Amino acid sequence: MSTKAFNLTRGERTFNVINYVVLTVIVAATLYPFLNVLAISLNDSADTVRGGIYLWPRQFTLKNYETIFGYTTLVQGFKISVLRTVIGTLLGLLSASMLAYTLSRPDFRSRKFVSTFLALTMYFSGGMVPVYILMRDLHMIGTFGIYVLPGIVSAFNVFVIRSFIDGLPYALQESAKLDGANDFQIYYKVILPLCKPVLATIALFLAVGQWNSWFDTYLYNGNKPSLTTLQYELMKILDSTQQGSAMSNSNDLAKLMQQVSPESIKMAITIVVTVPILVVYPFLQRYFVGGMTLGAVKA
Repeated sequence: MSTKAFNLTRGERTFNVINYVVLTVIVAATLYPFLNVLAISLNDSADTVRGGIYLWPRQFTLKNYETIFGYTTLVQGFKISVLRTVIGTLLGLLSASMLAYTLSRPDFRSRKFVSTFLALTMYFSGGMVPVYILMRDLHMIGTFGIYVLPGIVSAFNVFVIRSFIDGLPYALQESAKLDGANDFQIYYKVILPLCKPVLATIALFLAVGQWNSWFDTYLYNGNKPSLTTLQYELMKILDSTQQGSAMSNSNDLAKLMQQVSPESIKMAITIVVTVPILVVYPFLQRYFVGGMTLGAVKA
């Protein structure tokens, strides 16, 4: 052990103790709700009504998860959710990074106009009814494209990536031009490799948004079982437990819902929709921190 640890002043030792205590409290406050949700989801529904469940289940059971996964359309919803998450994230990254690279170029004459136009979209919207009419006139209702195409470009994501690119030495692009590289080669071989931190950050934002989305399914594809999403089906299951299968015509689902409590199903659904993102996050964490800090150097 380094002798430096023994040479701390009284004030430094006091600060370290307070720092450790505060961080421990923050970790406990952050971790406890998730463990509580997990415990309730693994506890017997009848026993859950009594309350008093904290960090571990009192009567362990997998009945809540069996009820959820007993819903026949859940597998199809899972496939569509994974597909829209992967495709939506890739297309969102590609469009945002290409537009951000264009706006970062000082020789792009319309950069101020395009940036202002994009900024306006962050504050003003046509509203739900005009958007629905537009999607109808574009014949996108009842199609998979409704999940990824309307939100393929996000002004916020473009500005974050552009800020990151602005922080890179412009001499790298000039050197690549001198070597004979065109704009697409500079974008693909120079910009993208250097933008891994911010791209991973944006990818996480896009993936979480796509994975958790359900209202667009309800609005545009609610009568298309082949295009249903996991979150929409889980929402229907939760609603069925609370309203007596009001949104479902399935007799099997109605019988399943009578065997569980809304609270247990709610917690089990929370775990189901959270775990996939928790699995992905560790692979992006080191890029996520770098992207959020470095991407905010310039406005």
